[in-house]
Amino acid sequence: MTYRAPIKDMLFDMQALAGLQTLAEQIPAFADHGLDTAQAVLEEAAKLNEDVIAPLNVEGDRNPSYWKDGQVFATPGFKEAFQQYAEGGWQGLQHPESYGGQGLPKTIGTGCAEMVQAANVSFALCPLLTDGAVEALLVAGTEAQKQLFIPRLLSGEWTGTMNLTEPQAGSDLALVRSRAEPQGDGTYKIFGTKIFITWGDHDMTDNIVHLVLARVPGAPEGVKGISLFLVPKFLVQADGSLGERNDAYCVSIEHKLGIKASPTAVLQFGDNGGAIGTLIGEENRGLEYMFIMMNAARFGVGVQGLAVADRAYQKAVAYAKDRVQSRPVDGSQSGPAAIIHHPDVRRMLMTQRALVEGCRAMAIDAAAAYDIAHHHSDADARKQAQAFYEFMVPLVKGYSTEISLEVTSLGVQVHGGMGFIEETGAAQYYRDARILTIYEGTTAIQANDLVGRKTTRDGGAFARSVAAQIEETEGALAASGSAAALAVRQSLALARAAFVQVVDYIAANGKSDPNAAFAGSVPYLMLGGNLMAGWQLARSLLAAQELLAAGQDVEFMQAKITTARFYAEHILPRCQALRDAVVGGAQSVMALPIDAF
Repeated sequence: MTYRAPIKDMLFDMQALAGLQTLAEQIPAFADHGLDTAQAVLEEAAKLNEDVIAPLNVEGDRNPSYWKDGQVFATPGFKEAFQQYAEGGWQGLQHPESYGGQGLPKTIGTGCAEMVQAANVSFALCPLLTDGAVEALLVAGTEAQKQLFIPRLLSGEWTGTMNLTEPQAGSDLALVRSRAEPQGDGTYKIFGTKIFITWGDHDMTDNIVHLVLARVPGAPEGVKGISLFLVPKFLVQADGSLGERNDAYCVSIEHKLGIKASPTAVLQFGDNGGAIGTLIGEENRGLEYMFIMMNAARFGVGVQGLAVADRAYQKAVAYAKDRVQSRPVDGSQSGPAAIIHHPDVRRMLMTQRALVEGCRAMAIDAAAAYDIAHHHSDADARKQAQAFYEFMVPLVKGYSTEISLEVTSLGVQVHGGMGFIEETGAAQYYRDARILTIYEGTTAIQANDLVGRKTTRDGGAFARSVAAQIEETEGALAASGSAAALAVRQSLALARAAFVQVVDYIAANGKSDPNAAFAGSVPYLMLGGNLMAGWQLARSLLAAQELLAAGQDVEFMQAKITTARFYAEHILPRCQALRDAVVGGAQSVMALPIDAF
């Protein structure tokens, strides 16, 4: 089954929810990047991803990257596909034109990112990590570092990696022990081992730029003593040409449940005298800079979640239309029919569809906030948009990746026994999705961020301000008066009330009783993500009703209305149960003595 990019749905979200055309009118840098540009870019992206990158997805699973004699070789076909990706300018799509990028809004870039992730998530991880490296250099690099490295990263000549984790230091970066010894000439020698390095070595480009966390002599203990270093696989001369091989080697790659074509490397720095690196920014501020990469990557992984989910949904629909089994329960056919006629199969497909469209809408709306935060001329507008984007990142990452497990599992279920057979390909999406809730910060880490930084810190004020915006949408739904709008309003209001109750609980207990607050952190995140996706679908319904009344694309608009109502009636009600778990269930989480486990 081939992948088909959901261009129409992306464009609808960009215009109706994100206000892309308004962004183009208000922000001079985006004056030429309105809806027409978005359509042209998305159509070109679709061609590459549908025709070139998606067909390699199964090949990557069956014939993954491998390590031999100290070198990693990518899946056959990946190198040629990456060259096409690079030559098309896709790596630099939303990065500054001054360094060779195209300067498009993140709103458009998010649609393109979804396509490549849906086409082939293993392949897409390579440009995702490069994006993060570019973001960190743009913020903290010297001008010389920017001029030397960013254009070559954006052109696809080189790729980037993020090196945080060590054997003894997983999510707790205070335990990082890699060291950096100053050489007196502005360079440092790096020593240490890094694990779980995505695309840490490969043969697709001439050079790989590693961004590495390490400690300088005398650095404070804990996270305040970590610095960030730029350590290329091959040393780079002043003119950009490549010099000697650096003392940074891949000593093995992991064997994994999914994303098998993406080499997850163990990198050894300094076994032969020290890997040469240069400091990014100031000493002991490395974690601050690395969080720039991590935030970019976290949003990107959230998009991965909805992308893999959409691929699983598309495959499930194709199978359900083709697989014939049993008479319909309503007697509409006298003999066996395609299983899409059966109510429970339809329920599973609608659940998949609604979750994917809700998360897509949430991500694109958040991307528009990023664009406003970074480019709008009004300082207050930038401040509010930045706060909204930062609030949304853990929700986009956490909720979208968690629902990818539900959607890909439903994809296997729709296939029945054949879903459990690797031959059909349904299981690959399930396996690939399993890592998404783990890397770039587990769901619990996203939830801790939501509780600590995004709710407790301001006493829940910003979260309540978002709830107030949702209440305004409820008013618009009531004013609409249609049966679908009223049904969505009822569910949205109950979900919003549940959210506010949880915000109040978290704000009240976050400091005085942290165990109580953090015991419900993941349910709070799931409630928040569920509500935000449902809110965007409610807005979709209102926009679709207007366009339907004008006679525009009747079938598509009716489908948007139906999907929004399904989400409201079948998925938003989960919010009340999540509220009950947070507000009333904290004590039982910590009640059992450790020795009783």
